[in-house]
Amino acid sequence: MTKPVEPHAVAERELCGLVNGLAQQIADHVRHRAVPLGLTAAQATALREMTGPMTMRELAERMSCEPSNATFVIDKLEKQGLVERRAHPTDRRAKHLFLTATGGAARERLLELLAQDSPLSGLSPEQQRVLQGLLEQALTHP
Repeated sequence: MTKPVEPHAVAERELCGLVNGLAQQIADHVRHRAVPLGLTAAQATALREMTGPMTMRELAERMSCEPSNATFVIDKLEKQGLVERRAHPTDRRAKHLFLTATGGAARERLLELLAQDSPLSGLSPEQQRVLQGLLEQALTHP
């Protein structure tokens, strides 16, 4: 005799599948939008997350990766002239990452491309805020 499946377990499994599916769609979208700029998905993610000067550790946190992975990505962006490292104003051990003028222009173009046919574009701004709030709540729940 089979044990009945609890409705909560089914709902959680289905919700996990939806969240994973959305994450995959977003990753695919970033990857496809990065191509016209000659960027990898990781490079595009780094540019998207560089909203101002930041340390490698801060960037890695925003990219949800290890600092060594962010360093590899920044090395490539630096070779392309999109990012530069400068001395941190208060921490001699750290470097601050800055977008160059070319990097700033590339970031603006990337943001325009990412806005086109985004997996989230089917949601209104209000629905996006609600989804964000729910996801934040789920991520911070003990």
